[in-house]
Amino acid sequence: MLTADAKLMDESDAAWQRYQEVSADITLTSEQQQQLRTLVAVSPFIGRVAESYPEHLLADFFVGNETTVKLPATREYDACLAKALSEQDSEDSAKKRLRQLRHCWMAKLAAADILQQISLEESLAHYSAFADAAISKSFEWLFERFIRRYGKPLNTEGELLPLLVIGMGKLGGEELNFSSDIDLIFAFPEQGETQGPGRNLEHDVFYKRLAQSFIALLDETTADGQVFRVDMRLRPFGQSGPLVASINALEHYYQEQGRDWERYAMVKARMIGAEEQYQQAFQQLIRPFVYRRYIDFGAIEALRKMKLLITQETRRQGVKNNIKLGAGGIREVEFIVQAHQLIRGGQEKSLQTRSVYKAMNELTELDLIGQKQAQQLLQDYEYLRVIEHRLQQIDDQQTQQLPSDEIGRARLCAMLDEPDWETLQERVDQCMARIHTEFQQVVGAESEDDEDEQSLQVLWQDMLDDDAAIEIIESEGVNEPRALWTQIKNFRQESRRRSSGPRGRSALARLMPMMLRHAIQHQHPERLLERLLSIIKAVMSRTAYIELLAENPGARDQVCKLCMASPWISEQLALHPILLDELIDPQQLYSLPESKDYAAVLREYLVRIPEQDLETQMDALRQAKQALQLKIAAADIGGVLELMNVSDHLSALAEAIISEVVGLAWHHLTQKHGKPAGTSIDNTGFAVLGYGKLGGQELGYGSDLDLVFVTDADYQGQTDGQRPIEVQQFYLRLAQRILHLFTTRTVAGILYDVDLRLRPSGQAGLLVTQVRSFARYLREDAWTWELQALVRARPVFGVPALRDTVMDIRQSILSQPRDETELRESIVKMRKKMRKHLTQSNRNMFDLKQDTGGIADIEFITQYLVLRYAHEYPRLCEYSDNVRLLTEAQQLHLLSDVDAQNLINAFQIFRCESHALALQGEQLLEEHNLDTERQAVSSCWNHLLSDD
Repeated sequence: MLTADAKLMDESDAAWQRYQEVSADITLTSEQQQQLRTLVAVSPFIGRVAESYPEHLLADFFVGNETTVKLPATREYDACLAKALSEQDSEDSAKKRLRQLRHCWMAKLAAADILQQISLEESLAHYSAFADAAISKSFEWLFERFIRRYGKPLNTEGELLPLLVIGMGKLGGEELNFSSDIDLIFAFPEQGETQGPGRNLEHDVFYKRLAQSFIALLDETTADGQVFRVDMRLRPFGQSGPLVASINALEHYYQEQGRDWERYAMVKARMIGAEEQYQQAFQQLIRPFVYRRYIDFGAIEALRKMKLLITQETRRQGVKNNIKLGAGGIREVEFIVQAHQLIRGGQEKSLQTRSVYKAMNELTELDLIGQKQAQQLLQDYEYLRVIEHRLQQIDDQQTQQLPSDEIGRARLCAMLDEPDWETLQERVDQCMARIHTEFQQVVGAESEDDEDEQSLQVLWQDMLDDDAAIEIIESEGVNEPRALWTQIKNFRQESRRRSSGPRGRSALARLMPMMLRHAIQHQHPERLLERLLSIIKAVMSRTAYIELLAENPGARDQVCKLCMASPWISEQLALHPILLDELIDPQQLYSLPESKDYAAVLREYLVRIPEQDLETQMDALRQAKQALQLKIAAADIGGVLELMNVSDHLSALAEAIISEVVGLAWHHLTQKHGKPAGTSIDNTGFAVLGYGKLGGQELGYGSDLDLVFVTDADYQGQTDGQRPIEVQQFYLRLAQRILHLFTTRTVAGILYDVDLRLRPSGQAGLLVTQVRSFARYLREDAWTWELQALVRARPVFGVPALRDTVMDIRQSILSQPRDETELRESIVKMRKKMRKHLTQSNRNMFDLKQDTGGIADIEFITQYLVLRYAHEYPRLCEYSDNVRLLTEAQQLHLLSDVDAQNLINAFQIFRCESHALALQGEQLLEEHNLDTERQAVSSCWNHLLSDD
């Protein structure tokens, strides 16, 4: 007999008064009246329904004059719903009627359940039968309306094609809770187009609209509430996937993309109201995915991780006393059963059942679980399921949380006929402790190490909602959790669409929590995560690289360290994933060759490639350059290299690559045409001059190469091959081949951008200039700016004799006496022109290169000193880099010690900032306050070059 204490009666008195006001015409016996009064005291839900629908609910609430609640048979829900919907002429009226029927039936079921007039098994059958009927009849009613509007979806034989509804979870297992949502997946048999007089639709569009209307019919919250909460997150690709998919698409997804947790979910999958042919087809489709032919002990590890995630989520929410998700809760019983099903279900067909009860019986038959253990587990399971129903029947809420308030506890104790809360709590605790002990026997105990390792794994799960994810990230101390979650969520959805096979998905699932941990610990987590994800996206389909990062902590740490320091590096790694190989051994990563050894290192990259395989040689050169640049950048970031050494290494690498490129071009050209007389691979008669940053040994990351090609060959005659050409034509083609090797974009990118505009006569000039013509042009036709460029020029390829010849020409030209005023005016004029056209205007930032007091001013000062005084001091022609030239000018007293040191100091600071900005992938704009250095440079400029 259900009883309620005075406190519960007082608490519900207002609800009972409201009911009495609207139910004057309802006649009940005093016993029935008292029974209903007690039900309202323990269940505000029953009170609300009685108040809202007194005539519908109470007209046949009890059987005659008895206190037994009158319930329909489970088979009657179909007919009742079909009749009710047939009387509706709009979706709005259908929604109202469905909700009215739902509330009245569920109130009756709650009453019968609370009064213990039906067993747990019977209540589960009722809840599931009503859900099945609501789903089937709602679809049938909507389907007829859609056919009239859009035509019939037919197969090639002219047969009507239904929308297939797959029930998941407890709905699929026909063990639905009182206030449960329904987990569904929608599918349709085949593609096509509807046939009818109106506007025809593609089948996928037709079924999508049908599904959307169905969800609104049951799920939409109206003034009358909901019929069921419809959860579609278990469909392929989760919330990012299509609402409805074809059967073929489902089959492909589960073969190629299915996750471990989806195997567990599919154990209970069931088609609702479908014809036998579709039922069989679906089972044939899903059985190989769920049940493996071999004994699958890997299912245990997958289950252990799933349980760990649930544990973390309940802890995150501060959830205690959760009888479903807590340790020893309902979910652990289901996991125990499903683990055995997945491990042995492929071999033991009797385990392929959706019912927990049937599966448990089969496990005892197979001696996989002892009879006594099974009985105790089921007894404890049923006890928790009863409590779950009572919790939900209080207020029609989907909850498994034991109440913490006094009224809630009193209601639950009354419904369960427990004398007090302490007794109930103790019984629940003992029950859950027994279940958890059995669970640990199956999946193993959790350790703190497991939880630490997987602490962010929950963010990689498809079922996680936005609010929960943001809360998890926020708890890690992230200032902008929403932005970080958006990145994770978008990447997770993208990764689902890009198949990498089970092995790749497993590796990615292991890798992502570790990468998220790295990102979250960084000062700017969203920035670092963006860089890391760009790399992972690039290698997502290449499982070996994902496994490299997942299994190699050193490589993972290096990727994170380098990406934190430089987006330029992360961009290089994303563009050229082969560079990840360089991170395997951190010690090797930071071990740079000597500047003189880069040529030998390059040869190692090319030595095994056949000489005739030019395409592979081009790729190998590019990969070598990228790998060696990465090592230089890593050493730079790690503080192993100082500024000047960084440029030395980058310049030495470029020179070695130039030598290899000229050698490759020479080899392939001479194979075809032969070589000019008196030349060989060791003496090509060809030299390359480096100008600008290469010439000044000040090369930076991403710098292009300013080059000039010269030759000392006699243009008379032809090459000595089977297809001879004029010598001049030979060197022209050699230059063209060199440009091709440098600038052609292969799968590995380009080698360097090359600028040849500093050659004699610029773009109008020949690609290759004879030494005599080169000297004559510089002596007779060169502009002052070309002579300035010559200050920074030096040979970077060629035999020693030809290099000496070029250097002699350079010294001869630079050492010519010049009119001081004319020189100053030309240099100042050129500087103003450059500043006007090249400065990036931004008042708040400093253009390191072009703004007043920047790098260009220092270079112009240096070039002025060389052109002005080299005829008196030839030593000024010995160097091409700014620092040594300024040092030489100081020693020659052309600059005061203060000016020289100020210029050198400013130049090195600006260069250091330039390197840092290059690694950050930014332009030469610097927010730092460099006013002191700029003023020092401007002061020296005004002293030497002011035109006032």
